[in-house]
Amino acid sequence: MNAEQFKRAAAAKALDFVRPGMRLGLGTGSTAKHFVELLGERVRNGLDVVGVPTSEATHADAVRAGIALATLDDISELDLTVDGADEIAPDLTLVKGGGGALLREKIVAAASARMLVIADESKCVPVLGRFPLPIEIAPFGAGATLRAVEAAIAGLQAPGRLDLRRGRDGHPFVTDGGHWIVDAALGRIEDPAALARALAAVPGVMEHGLFVELAALAIVGGPDGVRTIERG
Repeated sequence: MNAEQFKRAAAAKALDFVRPGMRLGLGTGSTAKHFVELLGERVRNGLDVVGVPTSEATHADAVRAGIALATLDDISELDLTVDGADEIAPDLTLVKGGGGALLREKIVAAASARMLVIADESKCVPVLGRFPLPIEIAPFGAGATLRAVEAAIAGLQAPGRLDLRRGRDGHPFVTDGGHWIVDAALGRIEDPAALARALAAVPGVMEHGLFVELAALAIVGGPDGVRTIERG
């Protein structure tokens, strides 16, 4: 089996937590895409659920799958969000945002009674930071924001290179919310909770990819099968 098969196995296991009538947050990324496809199969066989997508890409996937959709303006609270991650620490603190949807992903996760993370084994790490940390910023005053982000990081740990994410055309990558993303290559995040607070306090930072105390359960697929990790 390869990584995509491990992701699909984790996504399939996540369906065990879906019940009729649930209001579901639908994550973004390659693993979440598997979940949306598999959920669509259940829906076409009669499962009654409503989904809230976290990106335009997921919205399109869910429409193709035949899943009924709503927004957080229609539904104030969700039962469950199923999403992927770029890194998963042993305490289920996450790094997310490789796909550029971290702001909407965090809004949806925070509006959910429970967040379930699905991934392949390669996403599990002893310490976060090997994957560059995405930080979503406003285009206005980006230079000043970057300097403040550098200072916030340096106040807690060794700083790393900050790279403005760019699209294939060489222009800044633009999120669904109209913002830019800076990827912080930190190597190691010493205190994720402290860094999350420091970044959130920087004017111009719209959101960051540290998901602290949001995920309740991780389902991880690997060569030895699928395993679950519970927070706490």
